[in-house]
This record gives sequence, C-alpha cells and structure tokens, in this order.
Amino acid sequence: MSEIPPRPRQLAFDLPVDSRHGVEDFLVGASNEAAYGLIERWPAWPEAWLRLTGPEGAGKTHLAAIWARAAHAWTISARELDEAQVPHLVSGGALVIEDCDSGSLDEPALFHLMNAIKARGGSLLLTARRSPDLWGLTVPDLLSRLRLAPAATIEPPDDGLLRALLVKLFIDRQLVVDIAVIDALAMRMERSFAAARQVVDRLDRLALERGRRVTRPLVQEALAELFPQDAG
Repeated sequence: MSEIPPRPRQLAFDLPVDSRHGVEDFLVGASNEAAYGLIERWPAWPEAWLRLTGPEGAGKTHLAAIWARAAHAWTISARELDEAQVPHLVSGGALVIEDCDSGSLDEPALFHLMNAIKARGGSLLLTARRSPDLWGLTVPDLLSRLRLAPAATIEPPDDGLLRALLVKLFIDRQLVVDIAVIDALAMRMERSFAAARQVVDRLDRLALERGRRVTRPLVQEALAELFPQDAG
C-alpha cells in the first residue's frame, strides 16, 4: 500500500488584521478599569493634560483613539512634534501625542505646546510605556510638569481579561477555537498584552501553513517556539 503524501504547507501572507478601536471593542478589566474611567471622565479632567502609561500592546492606542473621537482630537507620534507646528497643533483644541518615551521627543516643543494648550483651554493626551523619569528628559521644568500631571496606568492583564483578550484576537483574525485552546494558552503563556498578540499571530500563521485548525498540539508548538524558557 502506498503511503499518503504529507499535506503540503501553505504560504502565509501578511494580510491586514481587523483590529477595531471603537469603545465597544475595548475590553475592560481590573488592570485597565482606572485608565478607562479617566478617559471616559473627560472633559472633567483635573488638568489640561493626562498621561496614559502601560506596556507595549496594552491598549494605549485603543484608549487614545476612543478619546480622540470623543474630543475631536488630532493624533501624532512624538517624533512628529516640532516647535514650528505648535500653533497649528493647538488650534484643534485637543491633541494626542503617542510614544512619548520613544527617544525622539522635542522637549522645548512639548513644553511650549503644553503652555499653549492650557492657555487655550484645550486638552492633551500623552501615551508612553514608562514614567517620565525614564524618558531621558533634559529640560527640568518639563520633567517636573510631567511628574505632576494626572496619570492613568494600564497594568498587566488579570486572568479574566487575558482570556477575553485572546478570544477577541482570534475573532479579529476570523479564527474559531475551542475553549480548551484559550485555557491552555492562558495557563502557560507569558501574562502580557504583547505576548497575547504575538502568540495569536503565530498560531494564525501555523494554522494557515499546516491547513489545520488551531488545536492544543498547535498551541504547545507555538508556545515552545515563542517562550522556550517556559517549555513543559
């Protein structure tokens, strides 16, 4: 009897993932409830600006997008901030500056912008992975102001939020998985937002390459590959 040839592997393409940033798509749990509450509380902020801090992939951009829609705010990255653009940026009344700790922040421009936003009665949302003390700032007055700024912090996900996030990430990729797969992932993977996105992306690619559903054996393979220090 002739052997059945192995199933050929399929090519995995980098197709866009449907990552929705609506308020109804934001998953609220104990780790981000306080941050979500402060975003929702606008315009009743205690100051003209708010710092939003959290690890990579924690949902800062999602929360910033929710606020930007509510406040009709423009959004720029820190590397785009330039002192010559400050009058234009302030003219909109509300602004998001993302990745403020990326190492490419124009400090005099941010200090000038914060003064102008406050004078205009506008609002400013700053996102970063770390606290201002770790941004490498050299302008003392700016560092002092940022230290005193109201802050919202997103913590690593708790068990319930991690499971809910995994389900959402699979749905975003139009993947149907059993609850046993979610349980296996939640028990063994690194407990972070970034790791959840990384492992779902790898499982999506493996499933496509093998022409298989996402199963527990595939989960074990992906986890051993991504987090070899935790294998077994």
